[in-house]
Amino acid sequence: TQRENILGYFVNVERMPNSCSDSPNRIFLKDRNILLNLSMAYYRVNISAYNAAGESPQAVYIVPEFSATDLPGQIHVKRQATNAVVTWTPEYNPKCFVVDWGTGKEDMHMKIITTATGNFTLDNFQPYKLYKIMVHASDVCQCESFIRHEKTFGVTRFYFVEGVPRTGPTNVTILNITKHSALVKWNEIAAEDCLGFLRGYRISYTDSSRKKSLTVTLNSSTTSYYLTGLKEKTIYRVQISGFTDAGEGPPTLSQPFSTPKYGTAELLCICITLHES
Repeated sequence: TQRENILGYFVNVERMPNSCSDSPNRIFLKDRNILLNLSMAYYRVNISAYNAAGESPQAVYIVPEFSATDLPGQIHVKRQATNAVVTWTPEYNPKCFVVDWGTGKEDMHMKIITTATGNFTLDNFQPYKLYKIMVHASDVCQCESFIRHEKTFGVTRFYFVEGVPRTGPTNVTILNITKHSALVKWNEIAAEDCLGFLRGYRISYTDSSRKKSLTVTLNSSTTSYYLTGLKEKTIYRVQISGFTDAGEGPPTLSQPFSTPKYGTAELLCICITLHES
């Protein structure tokens, strides 16, 4: 449909998940922009245009995940047998709390809690999967009013059972090699391969004689490290592994490199003496 023939737009704002039986909030617009005041829950926005002939197919937009460090409250999760107990301390007593939990946008569950106690018991968790829990406060507890009234109280992530990383970091490269040092760089282990909260990396390097093997432990935010104290004209092999609270994962394939005999600043001088005949 040509733009000049458009009479307006329909915008459907749908909470994800939505355990309520009501349909998404439908907004009628003349303009092509809208300001939405949303909580940190997941939302799907469906947009269509209409004219005298009817309504167009919908364009679907998933609101990106919010990240915020200034939320009013904190959520605590404690494993209890086969369940997880979620607790929080409200800053005030709203009429209800809305709890979302799951592993991602398409796997979220929702529960409305109308009691004043700040706790909730969850079950049916799978090991080695990262879960997200969000708690929202609302002074209006009808389903159709959540979009306008709920405010996110706190967000946390947890593993019901942690495992060790199933792979090491990727793209391990050795750069800036000198007689006595080398820079090791790598890409972090993907979140889905950590199977727990990644606490750090361990770099192991051994010389060709296997007489000297050293290990360095680094925090999880580090993706490069300078090896120092190396011997010149020596072959070294480097391996890197990640670890969680459950233990250490498999190391990367052995990555070899050789230190040179001379440094870049050293010059080999050949002196030639000329004798008169």
